Amino acid sequence: MKNILINTAWRKIGSRKTYIISELDPVEDYQTTFYKDRWINEDGQEQHLIITFSLKYRAYRRKIRGRQIEKAISSLDHHSILTKRSTNDYKRLLSEEHITRYGEVAEKSLVELDMKKIAEEERYGGFHAVCTNLEDKAEAIVRINHKRWEIEECFRIMKTEFKARPVYLSRQDRIRAHFLTCYISLVLYRILEKKLTEKFPEENFSCHEIIKTIRNMNMMISPGDGYIPTYKRTDLTDALHEISGFRTDLDIVSNRIMKKNLQQ
Repeated sequence: MKNILINTAWRKIGSRKTYIISELDPVEDYQTTFYKDRWINEDGQEQHLIITFSLKYRAYRRKIRGRQIEKAISSLDHHSILTKRSTNDYKRLLSEEHITRYGEVAEKSLVELDMKKIAEEERYGGFHAVCTNLEDKAEAIVRINHKRWEIEECFRIMKTEFKARPVYLSRQDRIRAHFLTCYISLVLYRILEKKLTEKFPEENFSCHEIIKTIRNMNMMISPGDGYIPTYKRTDLTDALHEISGFRTDLDIVSNRIMKKNLQQ
């Protein structure tokens, strides 16, 4: 595994060139998935090992791990937190010491951030491995496998940003309406994200940043005049206006212009 993760000789779909991971362009190569593959034999079974690397996937994992580190820091005072740990639980980033520096058993355990664990996860950030007995070309498998983490991200967005769960409803029609609303919101967000990425590939706006900005773009009604923006203008609001084809950050947006914006 270590040999296949070396920095050089990476490929991408549709190209015969080889690439060096450390020399990738953070803008031009952000959306690209690079891969290596080879056949291995484990316990007498032939398997196709495919390793992929993506700058976008690395940024995605860093963002998740950053939130988990924040949770881990806020829970340092709770001494029973390490009773259960899973691969996606923030508790995995904590270590617990029951012995003093003199080798004696401590009455109280010392819980702290496991910096070695965090560094190890950062080292492998952006990589993903899959083993299969399919005889398809590596490029075809990479195309399919690339969608898996994006699907995972969709579920995470539905759960965190759109509060799809928990559901405090009992009637079936209302439960369906709730999830339909969340799903439509996700589709609209993905379309918006795609347009932002195509128009401003160097920005890399995060999901949380985009949704929070849109939610805060409030307007105050000025009777007889129209609407006055009450939000702060940023690079992201400028980008949103650019891809939308209209602006709401003027001193006063007249009723006529607002109606036109809504129709558009």
